[in-house]
Amino acid sequence: MKTVVPFRFFLSILVVLLLPHSYSCTFTITNNCPYTIWPGTLAGAGTPQLPTTGFELGSGVSVRIPSTPGWSGRIWARTGCTFDQTGLGVCQTGDCGGRLECSGAGATPPASLFEITMGKGDDKDFYDVSIVDGYNLPLIATPQTDIGGCNATGCVYDLNLGCPKELQVVQRLNEAGVIGCKSACEAFGLDQYCCAGEFANPNTCRPSVYSTIFKRACPRAYSYAFDDGTSTFTCKAIEYNITFCPTQIGVGRQDDGVNSEPIRDNSYGEVVAVVPSSSNNLAFPKSVILLLILTFF
Repeated sequence: MKTVVPFRFFLSILVVLLLPHSYSCTFTITNNCPYTIWPGTLAGAGTPQLPTTGFELGSGVSVRIPSTPGWSGRIWARTGCTFDQTGLGVCQTGDCGGRLECSGAGATPPASLFEITMGKGDDKDFYDVSIVDGYNLPLIATPQTDIGGCNATGCVYDLNLGCPKELQVVQRLNEAGVIGCKSACEAFGLDQYCCAGEFANPNTCRPSVYSTIFKRACPRAYSYAFDDGTSTFTCKAIEYNITFCPTQIGVGRQDDGVNSEPIRDNSYGEVVAVVPSSSNNLAFPKSVILLLILTFF
């Protein structure tokens, strides 16, 4: 006698097989700057560190890092780093204790931050780009979903170009150029700028002249501690594309062809794509165009 397996059984098996894929999420970090950066990652309390907490990322290169359901933390990029063979060194901006792998250390301000708390199960993710701790690089974070409908956020404007002199971090060794823009809290240490003491609530800590400069340039980014209303976004994404220097054109070598460098297989990622380094072929994401329109119009 032939046994008939109910359709409901097959449906249950299908749901079980799909669940791990539905609730896992990946961060794809891209360096669109015309120079090397050193991304860092830091997990929030109660969640494990990502498979890597710091690495070198060449111009025009991307890397994919898997996360776990419910992960929370932040991702940023360091600049001007030098490390020895043991991974010890120093960075001009965003340093995390003088190590290639940050290993639980956060970014030294000023640093532009991508922050996220990922939902478990059907719960949504909460994410933002913050310049509350100052700014060192433009970045944009773009969620990828199966059905769309999630907002890109970030700061595509180069705040170093218009940083007030009293907030500027200037390149060492007497070289010209602003490499970072401090927050007013970092620069002056006053409660009114740090939202501390009697200013530790949204009623008394209001936007300052400095946070207003940041907000006008980057209206979707956090500009001070209580800047929640226009700066926090929700989504249920399967991937977040985090691009540093998103509007930079002409990274990599300049010639008539497409010079491509694969994303290397390693302990924290896999070969996922080939990123063209020719200025004529480097993709300019539509999300960046949309964010520029929202910023300046």
